[in-house]
Amino acid sequence: MKFFLESLRKQGYLVDTKTIIKLALKEDAPKGDITTNALIPKNKIISARFVAKAAGVICGLDIAKTVFQQLDKKIEFVKKTKDGQFVKNGQVIAEVKGKARAILTAERTALNFLQHLSAIATTTRMFVVQADNNSKIYDTRKTTPLLRNLEKYAVRAGGGYNHRLNLSDMVLIKDNHLKLIKNEKLRIRNLPKNKKVEIECQNFEQVEEFLKLKPDIIMLDNMDFGLMEKCIKYIRGHSKCEIEVSGNVNLKTVKKIASLKPDRISVGKITHSAPALDISLEF
Repeated sequence: MKFFLESLRKQGYLVDTKTIIKLALKEDAPKGDITTNALIPKNKIISARFVAKAAGVICGLDIAKTVFQQLDKKIEFVKKTKDGQFVKNGQVIAEVKGKARAILTAERTALNFLQHLSAIATTTRMFVVQADNNSKIYDTRKTTPLLRNLEKYAVRAGGGYNHRLNLSDMVLIKDNHLKLIKNEKLRIRNLPKNKKVEIECQNFEQVEEFLKLKPDIIMLDNMDFGLMEKCIKYIRGHSKCEIEVSGNVNLKTVKKIASLKPDRISVGKITHSAPALDISLEF
C-alpha cells in the first residue's frame, strides 16, 4: 500500500492519508471518548483481535494500524494476514495490544476503513473471477469523495486495475461532451499530446466515425450484447486501439461480456456499491 500511495505522490497527486485518518477520528470523538474515559483506567493494557465474520479479501491493514497509532504510538499492531489475501469466516486478521482507552476510541474508525476497503477488494475479486482472464476489470471515478486513492488501492488489492484517477489524468470524451459539440466536427488533434485519449461510443455509427480519429481507447457504453459483439469485431479488424466495455455491468453479465475479450471492463459497482465485509474486534 505504501508503494501505491508513494507512486501517486511522485505523479503529483495530493495524497495525505494521515490527514484523512485524523479527521475521521475527530469526527467520531470531537471531545474525546467520554464513555471510555469515564470507565476505563488510564493505564490499563489490553489485547484484542480483528476477526473476519465472513469470507472475503482483506484490505486496509496499514490504515487500521495508523488509526490506532494516531492515538498512541506505542500500540502494537500485528498483521496475521496481508492486503489482497482471501480469508475465511472466523479467521484472525490482525492483533492489537496497548492502552485500552486508545484501542476502544479508535476501534470504530479502524473497523470502518477496514470493512469498507475489504468490501471493495472482495467485490473486485468476484468480478475478476467471473471475467476469467478474458478481460481486465477496471474501476471508475464513482468513488467516495476524498477516499478515491484508498478505494482505488482496494481495487488493486482485489486484482482489478485503475482507470483514470481524476479529470486531469487522461482525456475521456463522453456522451455529454459530444452532445454539446454536436454541430461541430470532433477533433482530437488539439487535445494534450502526452495524455491518452478515450472516446465513448453508444452505437455502431459512432464506432466507425471515431475510430478514424485513432484514439487510444474506444469505450462501448450501454450496448446490448449483439451490438457489442459487432463493434468489437469491427474494431479488431480496423484498429489496434484498446476496447473498453462499460454500463450496466454486474456479476450476472460480466462473464458473457468478457467472453468477447474486450481489453477492459469498467465497473462502477466495485467502489460505489460494495457491501461492507463483516469484521469485528474481539477482546
